[in-house]
Amino acid sequence: DDATIMAIKAQEDAGIDIITDGEMRRESYSNRFATALEGVDIDNPGVALDRSGHPNPVPRVIGKIRRKHAVEVEDVKFLRRHTNRAIKISIPGPFTMAQQAQIDFYDGSRELAAMDYATALNEEIRDLFSAGADVVQIDEPYMQARPDEARKWGQRALNRALDGISGVTAVHICFGYAAIIHTRPSGYSFLPELQHCTCNQISIETAQSNLDCSVLTELAGKTIMLGVIDLSDMQVETPYQVATRIRRALPFINPRNIIVCTDCGMKYLPRDVAYGKMKAMVDGACIVRQELQLG
Repeated sequence: DDATIMAIKAQEDAGIDIITDGEMRRESYSNRFATALEGVDIDNPGVALDRSGHPNPVPRVIGKIRRKHAVEVEDVKFLRRHTNRAIKISIPGPFTMAQQAQIDFYDGSRELAAMDYATALNEEIRDLFSAGADVVQIDEPYMQARPDEARKWGQRALNRALDGISGVTAVHICFGYAAIIHTRPSGYSFLPELQHCTCNQISIETAQSNLDCSVLTELAGKTIMLGVIDLSDMQVETPYQVATRIRRALPFINPRNIIVCTDCGMKYLPRDVAYGKMKAMVDGACIVRQELQLG
């Protein structure tokens, strides 16, 4: 609780408009939810290859996946009690959880497992909004890592997780933590397809990859969470560097449909660096707002 309050305060002090709880309670971005489900053996973990091709211990699915109880609802309630600003909570996506598990049930089918992950997520997302979340973000980094499977059934699983949800939802898709995945392609292998996702917002990274932002023309109608903070660099950006990165997207999207954010999570950054980068992000956004005369 104390660490969460410190994270909230740091975001507020930096000028962030949409606050998270800092994710202090998550063992990883996916396992906090994935290991809380029925049908998962966490005492005898399985093995799966991560996006860099290395074997990792992962949850082992031995039965039908069901949500036993709320997982992050108390996190949302705590966050709501400690800030008056808009709040967001993140949760792993069904495609990514299915990739990060050893599927011994469902005849080994990741697709079938993902559909039940999606049903469990749908129940959780409804409760997160009821608890006070303004935005729920679904993390789906493995759609970029395994685009062929993502095209076959990943988006169908994602849309099942969002079925009937009326609150503001975001999907985050990235190239992996900068501290682990060091090289970046100049473009996504799976991104334009999210035009057909029922989410409201799409969170992408552009800073470390120097992404060709023309791809944003293929996501018309979506709000873009534009990652403009390079998490591989311990040097804090200047507000002018941040403004330059924002401007790269402006020819391809209405600026009112941009939410400025970091490339990915700040898990591997020292606190002073993380705070400096958040402050630079806020100040860089202010520069562009003034240039565009946006309120």
